[in-house]
Amino acid sequence: MQLNSLKTLASDAQDEAILGLFETAPNRAQSFSASTGDVLFDYSKTQITEEVRNALIALCDEAGLASRRAAMFDGEKINETEGRAVLHTALRNLDGGPVEVDGLDVMPDVLDTLQRMRVFAEEVRGGAVTGAGGAFTDVVNIGIGGSDLGPVMATHALSPYHDGPRLHYVSNVDGAHIADTLRQLDPTRTLVIVASKTFTTIETMTNARTARAWMEDGGGAPGKQFAAVSSALDKTQAFGIPQERVFGFADWVGGRYSVWGPVGLPVMIAVGSNAFDAFLRGGQAMDVHFRAADWVENMPVMLALVGIWHRQVLGHASRAVLPYDQRLLRLPAYFQQLEMESNGKSVAMDGSTLTVPSGPVVWGEPGTNGQHAFYQLIHQGTDVIPCEFMVAAEGHEPELTHHHRLLLANCLAQSEALMRGRSLGEARQRMAEKGLEGDELERQARHRVFPGNRPSTTLMYPMLTPFVLGQIIALYEHRVFVEGVLLGINSFDQWGVELGKELATSLGPIVDGEESATGKDGSTAALVAYAMRHRDQ
Repeated sequence: MQLNSLKTLASDAQDEAILGLFETAPNRAQSFSASTGDVLFDYSKTQITEEVRNALIALCDEAGLASRRAAMFDGEKINETEGRAVLHTALRNLDGGPVEVDGLDVMPDVLDTLQRMRVFAEEVRGGAVTGAGGAFTDVVNIGIGGSDLGPVMATHALSPYHDGPRLHYVSNVDGAHIADTLRQLDPTRTLVIVASKTFTTIETMTNARTARAWMEDGGGAPGKQFAAVSSALDKTQAFGIPQERVFGFADWVGGRYSVWGPVGLPVMIAVGSNAFDAFLRGGQAMDVHFRAADWVENMPVMLALVGIWHRQVLGHASRAVLPYDQRLLRLPAYFQQLEMESNGKSVAMDGSTLTVPSGPVVWGEPGTNGQHAFYQLIHQGTDVIPCEFMVAAEGHEPELTHHHRLLLANCLAQSEALMRGRSLGEARQRMAEKGLEGDELERQARHRVFPGNRPSTTLMYPMLTPFVLGQIIALYEHRVFVEGVLLGINSFDQWGVELGKELATSLGPIVDGEESATGKDGSTAALVAYAMRHRDQ
């Protein structure tokens, strides 16, 4: 990645007042934005100038982005460390034609599985499939990581369309999670979906066995009341789940990209197959845009380039995702996994050490709640934290329009405040108007200075519909892909999660008291001893 020219530009751009860029270019908001359909991405409140943008766009050609994009959509094995294709886009390719992996068109299987999901979801929703006590009132999805974050996020986001059974999600192996969830449910009218591609994920299978025991003890019928999202038919059969209730997906779908397929089954049960199809259509529409639009008009590309500018060029270590939509309360966590598991690497594709910073820390909360929590640091802290706002033009509750207008005003005000700031002179004037003078005026004024010139982007959409949610998720997926290409890393493996899993497995017998802690470091051995001492009291 050639950053020398950008580093030179960065030193000049950091001295540039964002507000001043609007004064010299009255049409900046239009020139520094991208759109597709009714979704608008505004990145004009950043220090990116036309010269900087041209240099950023040049990186796309230098990195061969167009050919890498084609390779991904064409089913080539771009996940080189695992020898796999990357084809989550095929899961939403409803009418886009064949997609081949190793010379075999995968679309017939994708569409067949989708149709099986539709049938099963509608049978559950309509009462044709029941539990021991009658029609299902509740569905519990047991998974972790991508098998949990995606459907949890989408279920919350699409709550206005939720007209099926109540949905619950269990992910943490902490017994409190499943205990608190099952305590309120009827074991004879609850459907449990176990989501694990290999059906070996230790947290998921521990929770699944607990749920099965709970159901058996309560008079339920696990053979009728369990389904699985897995490709391990032998293991699901051994667990007692009929094959017709097992929905599998190929190894070219990574966990954090899997909500579009069988992992999204609980979402389909909640909102219905038509709404879920609209979600897929939104993702497909973003795919079409990503493949066709020129770089400067390409929303995923420009979103990625803004990210590269802020992290790799200017060195801002974190990125705040701030949806002004309560129903997107799990979106920051979803993006956290999507970006940090994908681009949290220190080794380039060729095995060499990465010479630039990798992905940023991604975090956030919905507005307006965040304003009363961490915005203090964003506005007046010593670190610059680029913010990514997102907000709908209108909400789903027409009788509460005044709420949404206040929400929208807050969102726009925050991005404006980050840009404008408040000078010491303005703060002094405010304190003088309050009757302060002398040293006390100066002291109080300094506490009320806002540095300003802090960058943000805004993603606006008409309303949070299933189609729009699909557009947003696909937008960020492609953003991660573009950033990975420009960094020269593999965004589709996650070896960083393996070591902890291996050590947890080895520690299991020690924590159970079956083996000694000999050979473990002093800290780990002492902590095990503490836990066992208090457990045995």
